[in-house]
Amino acid sequence: METGIALVTGASSGIGEATAERLAKAGYKVYGTSRRSAQAGQRTFGMLPLDVTSDESVEAVVKEVLRLHGRIDLLVNNAGFGVAPAAAEESSIGQARAIFDTNFFGIVRMTRAVLPHMRQEGSGRIINIGSVLGFLPMPYMALYSATKHAVAGYSESLDHELRTMGIRVSVIEPAYIKTPFDANFMEPDVPLDDYLEIRTAIARRVKEVVESADGPEVVAETVLQAAIAARPKLRYTAGGLAARLRLLRRFAPAGLVDAGIRKDLRLQT
Repeated sequence: METGIALVTGASSGIGEATAERLAKAGYKVYGTSRRSAQAGQRTFGMLPLDVTSDESVEAVVKEVLRLHGRIDLLVNNAGFGVAPAAAEESSIGQARAIFDTNFFGIVRMTRAVLPHMRQEGSGRIINIGSVLGFLPMPYMALYSATKHAVAGYSESLDHELRTMGIRVSVIEPAYIKTPFDANFMEPDVPLDDYLEIRTAIARRVKEVVESADGPEVVAETVLQAAIAARPKLRYTAGGLAARLRLLRRFAPAGLVDAGIRKDLRLQT
């Protein structure tokens, strides 16, 4: 039995692919998207080309799904990329704009494209893939953290606006997830020798932690939970580490959180 029509951005690998697969298994008719040309292959869902930084591309993919099915019941905004661990000043304004254009404005474009149809139907779910970096700082990933803080704030405000129209918005906030995400890291475009040693050490530490992290399936399962909940929560953590970090941020003294972050990343106090 078909649960509904779902559109998942950034579904060629990692969290997006796992999410699309999980939704398809749960009964959704799923369309994944990728900026690069990606074939459906052995996947249980279809693939459509999409560049979330292009208004025309966003409009075209939404129009195509509506042509095929007449509705979109679930939008999962997952497309995104990060800058390789680097100091904030090692990225130009152009690079900062680029990461926001995908990670944040891409969500805004997709949301604006599907909302008229969801409002007309009087129902719908929008699930945005955020990060624990949407409520915790991450030294040497300042721009990525900033985009995820923006996603969290946008999602929370949007959910308040849309509830009376039968539409709910949730943000999923995982911690480290073992995916090929780092393969899409953009290198800082104005690297400085002053940061070379610490940048290298942070990158090594992040790679070390990711190797032992949860797989993308934990995020996919949380997305499904949010999608089918009768009363969805605004924010969901995904995985044990993310849940612990949420509790730490909520209840621990600020000084303890600060010290814990620096200790984990092996930064000098």
